[in-house]
Amino acid sequence: MRLTVKWILWFSGISLYAAILGGFVAYGLFQQVFKQKLVQDTVDMARLYAPILTKGLARNEEAISFNELDVITKMAHDERIANLLYLNKYGEVRWYTDATKIAMTWGDFTKQVSLPTDAIQEALVAKEPVQIPVPDSTLLDIAIPLSSNGEVLGVLDMQVDQKGAFDVISADMRKYAAVALVVMAVLGFCLYFFLHHFIISPLQDLRDGVESISFRALEVKFPPRQDEIGEVAAALGLFLSKVKTELAQSSVRDKRRAEAENHWWQAILTAVISKDSRAIVVDEDNAVLFTNFPIPNVSPAGPGRLHLLDVIDTQQQEVLRMVGAALEQPNRIVEGDTVFRGESCHVKAIHLQSEGESRRTLIILDPKRIGLHV
Repeated sequence: MRLTVKWILWFSGISLYAAILGGFVAYGLFQQVFKQKLVQDTVDMARLYAPILTKGLARNEEAISFNELDVITKMAHDERIANLLYLNKYGEVRWYTDATKIAMTWGDFTKQVSLPTDAIQEALVAKEPVQIPVPDSTLLDIAIPLSSNGEVLGVLDMQVDQKGAFDVISADMRKYAAVALVVMAVLGFCLYFFLHHFIISPLQDLRDGVESISFRALEVKFPPRQDEIGEVAAALGLFLSKVKTELAQSSVRDKRRAEAENHWWQAILTAVISKDSRAIVVDEDNAVLFTNFPIPNVSPAGPGRLHLLDVIDTQQQEVLRMVGAALEQPNRIVEGDTVFRGESCHVKAIHLQSEGESRRTLIILDPKRIGLHV
């Protein structure tokens, strides 16, 4: 998989993970903030009208006054309030959304109306506002005790609908998603430009430079850079320089070794082989390394990369057979007879093998003399 594809997959995965995680966090924060604001607005509204309500409760515990009725009606008309219950300290209903329940005792009211939470009881005990979510709904049950001089005179219980807040949160979350996508796109474009301009493109240039390396030049064509990619290119250039030096030294060593071997074979063949005899030295591939007789278009000291078949007649199967036999019996002389260049010869072949890398086969062709025993 290419680096660009890996980066796109990695960036997309990380960005989506961060956006989704951020969305959950933002949703939770929005929900908490809007919920607290809704509760605070409700409590503030109750506290705003609390003096009128407590004054009415203190004057007449049994019947609601016109001032109280006016305040409760205003509160009930708030679109956020789904239901409102106004009780005195004895639990008698002073006002309820269903007018038929007004003036009922607490016992009769609870028989006919099932309260969704215990917010009222908890508020009376705590003597401070209590808010409890209504199960399986968007309502929030808020009970606010109405006190005067430390004495609880009544309770105002409101079921506030959070749907409006949830709608606002949903709209904000849609805006968040749109902004997150835009930010991801802009950030991704900027990062991809950086990745392509400073990493991908230089790597492609370095790849092209490596592909253009030849054994003749052994150098990488890459402009100098003051970064990690430039360091890699410099290290590669240094490595090629070392290889070039080593190859040059190896070539010199091989040339010197070949010259030394040629001189060695020349001395050996001059001292051991008679002038009338012909000698051929071949390597393990039957390439001719040295001869003591001239070969057309090749100097005696350097016959080049000739094959044995370029020196002997392809019909001289006896010579080839003896060379093969010598290869199978290293360091042992294999003898036979053949005709070489129209002259009968006695052939000796020996494959010289040692622990080193060199493998040489010496072939000696001694001409037969009429009337002499060879």
